[in-house]
Amino acid sequence: MSLPELSLLGIAITIIYTSQGSYGITEPLQAALGFSLIGFISTNYLIPKLSSSFIKIGLYGKDLSKPNKPVIPESLGSVAATSYLFVMFFFIPFLFIKYLVTNTTGGGNRDDGITQIRDSDLDRFPHDKLAGYLSAILCLESTVLLGIADDLFDIRWRHKFFLPAIAAIPLLIVYYVDFGITHVLIPKFLESWFPQGQTTIELGWLYYIYMSSVAIFCPNSINILAGVNGLEVGQSIIIALLILINDLIFLVSGSFPARESHLFSICLIIPFLGVSLALLKFNWWPSKVFVGDTYCYFAGMVFAIVGILGHFSKTLLLFFIPQIFNFIYSLPQLINSIPCPRHRLPKFNPEDGLMYPSMVDYTQPTTKQLKPWITQTLELLSILKLVKLEKDIKTGRIIKNSNFTLINLILVWFGPLREDKLTLIILGLQFLIGVFAIFIRHTIGPWVFGYDNLWLTNII
Repeated sequence: MSLPELSLLGIAITIIYTSQGSYGITEPLQAALGFSLIGFISTNYLIPKLSSSFIKIGLYGKDLSKPNKPVIPESLGSVAATSYLFVMFFFIPFLFIKYLVTNTTGGGNRDDGITQIRDSDLDRFPHDKLAGYLSAILCLESTVLLGIADDLFDIRWRHKFFLPAIAAIPLLIVYYVDFGITHVLIPKFLESWFPQGQTTIELGWLYYIYMSSVAIFCPNSINILAGVNGLEVGQSIIIALLILINDLIFLVSGSFPARESHLFSICLIIPFLGVSLALLKFNWWPSKVFVGDTYCYFAGMVFAIVGILGHFSKTLLLFFIPQIFNFIYSLPQLINSIPCPRHRLPKFNPEDGLMYPSMVDYTQPTTKQLKPWITQTLELLSILKLVKLEKDIKTGRIIKNSNFTLINLILVWFGPLREDKLTLIILGLQFLIGVFAIFIRHTIGPWVFGYDNLWLTNII
């Protein structure tokens, strides 16, 4: 370990040690920052050490967007995920020790013990949050195993698509026991359609299906919006930052239940940022490692966990607007209305080093021809700048169209780009949309529903 890493480790240990105040009570945010640094250091140290071992066992791939197509170790996201899990194991005492340690008379007699907790600390982590925390760790372990299995055996989409919902079962059980709310607010302008005084709609078991869908969508959506250096990790970091901003807003101005839930979210997100930033260092253009499906599933499940157990799953989806758009935009190819090649990555031109939209080629004998109504739809999308078409000069027939992914669409809008600039545009778009979503959530949201969990925006 280098001197800078040792110095950073010393700083992390100091932060964690000084997070213990009087009576052994810890400050969770300070401890989370210290463990985040440890996650960064461990991931940063292990990735270069283990890269050659991954290549030896066959976990590698060629970077097709480089002139010489270098061989790069794959599935290194598992290192970041494993580091995160170990960090969160060691984090447990620093979150819950004040609810477990008592002054006793000795000899194992805890009956006469005095709990070391003060009233001012009740807004930290109550003891009943331990079940939610452990269920989150169990869920992440199951998700990481799914990701590793996918990287090793290349599981088909139809087999693995619903598996995150199974991993989320512990979360849903804890949600049922700890919170159990399954109703949604009725917008103020629709209340006249319902009986007088009714302000909510009870969804019951449908709400649990919705939360299971969130657990399915978050990991898979990150896995779908991928394929260029730094994009999987980069979008995950941006989403984590948006969640952190939203959490801090509630921590400063929210009601007590909201602050409690968002503090839980922050303590999961900050260490996640630590391991992800270390992984991005090696995955950024020109990438030295590929993250694999393991990281995509792991990152998406972290977001699903904080959204479900933090009780802001609907707000969470606002931060996934680019991923939702990418999924809807990809549907014509996903349902095979338009031919969908195995890989829809942008095309790399070695002559100028730029990325171009990849195309579906209808001149190939193996590619099925377009139906008339699809041709008309493509013409309309071309006018709206949502797809790039190439036509036969003589007949005017469509012979190529760009693949339906957000990555290719950015290239349609902005023209050929170097890979890192392409990634930066997508990440910038993700951040701007997310910040706007937070603004809408806390301005128009209270106006529409008549209520927000912020003290500053409650509307009676």
